[in-house]
Amino acid sequence: MKLLLPSEFASELMPKLTPDRYPNIELAWVDRTGNFEGDPSDAEVYFNWYYLTPETLHKVLAAVPNLRWQQTPSAGVNHILTPTFLERNIILTNGAGVFAIPIAEFVLTYILYHAKKVSTLQALQAQRRWLRSASAEDELPLQELTDATLLIIGAGGIGQAIAERARPFGMRVWGSRRRPQPLANFEKVVGMNEWQPLLAEADYVVIATPLTSETRGLVNETALKTMRPTAYLINIARGAVVDETALITALQQGWIAGAGLDTFCTEPLPPDSPFWSLPNVFVTPHCSGFSPKITERTIALFLDNLSRYQAGYCLRNVVDQTIGY
Repeated sequence: MKLLLPSEFASELMPKLTPDRYPNIELAWVDRTGNFEGDPSDAEVYFNWYYLTPETLHKVLAAVPNLRWQQTPSAGVNHILTPTFLERNIILTNGAGVFAIPIAEFVLTYILYHAKKVSTLQALQAQRRWLRSASAEDELPLQELTDATLLIIGAGGIGQAIAERARPFGMRVWGSRRRPQPLANFEKVVGMNEWQPLLAEADYVVIATPLTSETRGLVNETALKTMRPTAYLINIARGAVVDETALITALQQGWIAGAGLDTFCTEPLPPDSPFWSLPNVFVTPHCSGFSPKITERTIALFLDNLSRYQAGYCLRNVVDQTIGY
């Protein structure tokens, strides 16, 4: 059996792909731009690198006619489920769970950034200004997270990791998912078509749902107008889940208090985007999943699935390609 592997992972993979653990395998390599090392034509398994581009994917699909299984490090797979891929009947497994911890920590960063007015405090430091007067509370309205309501749209692995970290702060956590069921750390979980009425009671709204045909533009003008003027929106999913034009209007006109945005419809975020200069927006460069431990977890997941594949067992994180995750 031949594997097509990302050359960027070669130094980490080679010591682990020993004949005693993975007998009867051959290797070929491909880099992020689609340049091959070795003959990929008879590969059966493809493990792609981060930030897989459509160009590289299509090069691989053209060069590997008998591909049966692809493992991607990313949790989102909307960039892979192209018509060309879908017509090939390839098993696709994703990196669900690998990024949950750093993303969940980053969500708490956004929440605390807003609640504790970090940007204002940094401005005060730059001005060498010290607030101690009786009116300081009005000038610096710091908030607690205790009893604040957090609505997580998409209570999957990442959403559950967020809830696990929010509950110790005393937050009331609600969630939505395709198949609602009771979950640890959630006070309530509703269906994906039942979260809109909860917006009017939420202090923080986190978007953690995959991008699919059903979720594209999910957070639209109606949803934003339903939110509280004091509410804070956080997007660590995909930019296109939000109607960005409506969001810019909401932020400019005060429909909501602010937003922490790690993902955008166009990335890198163009220099002329209004998001850069809006004072109530915290822009980050799609980095919420970054951690020194990600590569280790990504490779461990692939190797576990490779063992399962060789043994004929069910793979972890198989994507339902009809719904997109």
